[in-house]
This record gives sequence, structure tokens and C-alpha cells, in this order.
Amino acid sequence: MDPVIIVGAGPVGLALALALAAQEVPCVVLDEGAGEDEYRPARTAVLRADTAGFVERLGCGAALHEEGVRWNAWRAVRRRQLVHRHTFADAPEGVAGTGEARGHGHGLPGERDAAGRGSAGLGGLGRGAGRGPGEVTGPGPDANAAEEGVEGVPAPLHVPQHALTGALRAALAAPPAARLVRLVTESRVDALEQDAGGVSVHTRGRHETWWRGGYVVGCDGARSTVRKLLGIRFPGRTAVERHAVAMLRTELPWPGEAVLHRRPPWRSGGDEVSARPLPDGGWRLDWLLPPRGELVTPEALVSRIRETLAGWCGDTPAYELVDTGVYAVHHRLARSWRVDRAFLAGDAAHLLGALGTQGLDEGLRDAENLAWKLAGAWHGGDSPQVLLDSYEAERRTAVAARLRAADQALPALRSGGGLRTYLRGGARGLDALLADAHLGRGPLGAPPAYPLSPLTPMDPESAVEVGTEPGAPVADVPVTAPDGTAGRLRDRLGRSALVVLVAPGTGVWDRRHWVTAGVMPRLAETVRALPVAAELLVTEAYPGAAAHTVLLVRPDGHLAAAFAGVHPDALRTAARTLRGGAPDRQGSETPEEASVP
Repeated sequence: MDPVIIVGAGPVGLALALALAAQEVPCVVLDEGAGEDEYRPARTAVLRADTAGFVERLGCGAALHEEGVRWNAWRAVRRRQLVHRHTFADAPEGVAGTGEARGHGHGLPGERDAAGRGSAGLGGLGRGAGRGPGEVTGPGPDANAAEEGVEGVPAPLHVPQHALTGALRAALAAPPAARLVRLVTESRVDALEQDAGGVSVHTRGRHETWWRGGYVVGCDGARSTVRKLLGIRFPGRTAVERHAVAMLRTELPWPGEAVLHRRPPWRSGGDEVSARPLPDGGWRLDWLLPPRGELVTPEALVSRIRETLAGWCGDTPAYELVDTGVYAVHHRLARSWRVDRAFLAGDAAHLLGALGTQGLDEGLRDAENLAWKLAGAWHGGDSPQVLLDSYEAERRTAVAARLRAADQALPALRSGGGLRTYLRGGARGLDALLADAHLGRGPLGAPPAYPLSPLTPMDPESAVEVGTEPGAPVADVPVTAPDGTAGRLRDRLGRSALVVLVAPGTGVWDRRHWVTAGVMPRLAETVRALPVAAELLVTEAYPGAAAHTVLLVRPDGHLAAAFAGVHPDALRTAARTLRGGAPDRQGSETPEEASVP
């Protein structure tokens, strides 16, 4: 079959090419630019644990580390319980500095600094100058390995976007991607045609020619040419939020920690300001601007910087201003994400970013979701149309839910009125909701689940409930392969489905014994005969799962099904459903009981 054509060489397009190459699918990436990434330190991205893990599995960890990003920070973190310290976040001026801070949730009661100001935080308080009321802090995305996550959630990773794109390009130049991916620069798409056998894409510029492919994916941004050529509408809201941003080098009182400060006392700085650490002593500062305010002049931005630093540090410390910008957040969702052999991903399919939601996160999830499905269809499948249709069914539904949650929360979070219509707990709930969005929890930030996916078997007779619902991301438990290779479950994702046996005691048993004991031989034989490529793994325990539970995990890390014991017929049926085949009634054989392990 002809290669997959990817239009756009931003992070989403490059990640998709790498994910397809890992599954032996050739690609052509058409880049309108010259193949060089503009150095813009103020243009950064926040990656949650799942998308950071995806990028790392693509082979980008070492390259990002060389750029100064401490890549393993989010994976090596210890856990910290939520400490939410709050004092009159929305109190009138003159009242906020006099109240007693009170804690809620888990953790310590609030503290007050020398000036008597309370603080609201997610831990790590008490160092340097005191924080003001309404301030929420968390572990820094680029903190060292000793920094802690919150309530079991690894700290997000904060990455300069040029560093991320450079790392992806470097991975494309290395095997096996170098053999399978062709990156074509200075080539702008201006025509697209489809037929029963594939797609034809015409470019002008350096390479004025037609390109033939089996499928085409538009990863060409908010002004997507592919989307326009397909005639897909892109409705939504313009300028939902506006932000001023500055990248500077300075010393702040909380090294390695990200800070979100709502309604700071120096109100001329705006209603919300955040700071995130970057490599080499850098910080990115973001100020929420009025939706339709005046232009932000260089003088006004410098005034904001000095005022904010003075508010945090007591006086304005020395700083070096490196880069600035002003950007607007739009909320848009393409009406459809697939037209026959053409697909949309990333900003071409959706725009979001208000209240801490992350558009690049969702774009990378698009790439991870689509890659294994395109690979399955490219290599041949029983029912590729169902498999390919599931991309839009899953991803568009998930992004629509994220946009809906943000739209519902915006009136409460930004207007200061009507809060109890949306949240319980008043301002405390407000801070918690916003913190969830930034930390990657709840409806605004948590990784999506696909409970209604057409790839999920419907009520199999032998299914069993575990701590993960079908369609939700699996827990990252330690696993061992039959050859003795040990690691984490999420490190094995991407190339095939995973079949995981919960087998207590395998950590202390000699591998030579347990690989041939109990249900292992029968399960291994079943896995080899599945209609999808699958890897067999063993774990000592999985949340909510009894001994001898068998999990079927999708290549993108979502649970397809869980079974009470080894049911070959049920597992085969679930695997057929996973590849887009029509589900049928599960077999009713009695599960084989396991004496060992």
C-alpha cells in the first residue's frame, strides 16, 4: 500500500509519523516551512503524564534532556497529599491580609507569612517570601526528581515547544523512522483528491508535484488547508481568553515549583497570573487579560513583570527579559474528523486552552489514538472502517466534553458570580477546579476515557470489573515479560495490544518455574493465536483485580476488557472487536483455575 501522507510538521504531525514508523508504516510528511524551528522561549507546552510518556516512547527523552529539560522529573516524583491553604481569595482589598488561613482536604492547616497573609497551595509552601491569598502552587513541571506530585498525579512536564519539535525531528532522523519517513520541506498543499484506492495530494513550492498515499492526515494547524479542502466546518468561539506572556530569567522564592495566583493583592496585574519554571533558571509568566482590552504595549508588559515580581518577592529582583508575546485562546471543534481516507488531528480538528486545558496534550492524544488504527488498517484488517471510524467517535467525543466542561466553568471562574450554580464550596471549590485543570485532574485536565467506544466488547459473559473501567487509561503497574524483561506497563504501549495476567508471587518465583506453571502455557498459546498482534505480560497486582484476572489493553493504553481467568474464546472475541471486527457472543467455557503462580 502507498504511504500515509501527513500534512504539517508541528509536534502532532511529527509524533504521528514516529508512531506509525514504530509500526512499520511508511509516511510522507509535507512541511510548508523550511524544516527549522523558530527559537521562541516564551512559546511552551505543558504535557501531562500520559502525553509525556507517549513522547518519550517515541524516542525523544534523550534529545529533550540535552535541551535542558529534566525529562524524568514527572516519572521520578514522590506523591504528596493535597494541601489547600486558603484565606479569603475573593475578599475585598484590606480584608485578605487579616484573616486566618484554614486548610481543607488532606494536609496541613494554612500558614501565614510575616505580613499575616494567608496562602492557598498544593504543597511546598513556607520557603522564601509568603504567598498571597488565592494562590495555588504545585510541583514544577521541570523540577528535579525530588519534587512531589499531588494526590498521586505526576507533575506535568513543561517543555519549550521548539525543544519538543527539535527532539521529534531528531528521532525521525534515527532508525527505524529514518528508513520509513520522508520529510519534505517548503511544500504547501493546494489540492486533495480521493478515490477507492487512496488519496492524491498536490503541493506547490519547492516540490510542485502530486503525492500518492493510502491515507492523508491534516495536522496543519488552526488554519488547516486539509480541513478547508475537505469542506469541513470549524465552528466555535473566538478569543475566549487573552493572555500576556513573558519568558525571563530570575530567582523566585519557590525554585522548581509552578505557581498559579488568583486575584493577587496588586490587582493592576490582572485577575490571574501563573509562573512555570524552565531550564537554565528561566520562568514563563502568564497574565490573564480582559477579553477585549487595549493592546499590551512593551511598557505595560514590563510594568506587569516588575509589579508581579515585587508582589511575590517583596521587591523587584534582578531579571533578564528574554521573550514576550500576547495570545488569544479560541474554542473550536471541527464538525467531522474523517472524510473517507482523510483525517484531521491536533489544531486542525480542535482548538482549546482556556482554564488550563492544553491543546497540544489533546493533539498528541489524537496522534496516539489514530496511529495504531491507521497501522491496523494499513497492514490489513477484518473491518478497517469500524476501526478507523472509532478515531472520530472516541477523540471528538472526548474533546467535545473537555470544551463543554470549560464553557460551563468559565462564567463561575471568570465573572465572580453564579459560582454555586456550578460548584459546591464557594471559592474553595473554584480554586480546586482551576488547580485540577492545571495539574491534569477532573473534567478539565484528566486523561480521557472512551466508555462508549465501538472497539469495546459489549457485556461479555466472562468479563469482570477491576479498578479501571473499560475504555479508561490503565494503571501504570510494574510488569514482567515471559523472557524476564521487567518494566512499567505504560512503557510497553504503542506497538501492539497487551495481555496482562495478574499473578501474585511472580516477583519472588523463579521465572523458569512460573512461565510453565498454572495457566501460563494456555494463556501464551491463546495470545499467539489472537487476531491482533499482542504481547503477554505478568503483574503481581492490579488495582481492583483479583488473582488470575486477565486484562486486554489497547496499544494506546486504554483498557479493552478484563476477564476472570483464562477464557480463550472471550479473549479472541474481544481482540476481534478491538481490531474493528463485529463483536459476537462470548464463549461460555469455565475459566481454568490456576494453582500457580
